[in-house]
Amino acid sequence: MHALRKNRPLRRIVLASAATASAMVLLLSLKPHTSSGLVAGASTPTPQGSASAPATPGGAAKTVTGQTEQTRWGPVQVRVTIKDGKLTDVTAVQYPKDNPRDQEINSYALPQLRREALAAQSAEIDMVSGATYTSTGYRQSLQSALDAAGR
Repeated sequence: MHALRKNRPLRRIVLASAATASAMVLLLSLKPHTSSGLVAGASTPTPQGSASAPATPGGAAKTVTGQTEQTRWGPVQVRVTIKDGKLTDVTAVQYPKDNPRDQEINSYALPQLRREALAAQSAEIDMVSGATYTSTGYRQSLQSALDAAGR
């Protein structure tokens, strides 16, 4: 006998409710797709790293913005300040902040990544648990900024 017989309406209701609930959970767990910065037909995005001050003798600070790195949850981009060949500041210019969960993760991840970068004086920093994609994008953007600064 078939599970959805007409003389067992309660079974049909339970199965239909379970299927509907499962479908809703799947739909609500989807994250909206963000643009990857590629134009149709283009093979790679253009680099966005830039230096805001030329290297000058005498210890002037040099500020360099790294490339925007596209992650699964959104773009990540950092800006570094270098003075006397030493990394003195790292600022996250762009990072995922579209929803409360992104904001929660990045409220603890970005300060940790900044401390790691200043302590290491390089992009060879530890990942932050729970913020893997942001950590990866941060490291890549940091490395591109350091490369642009000639470090």
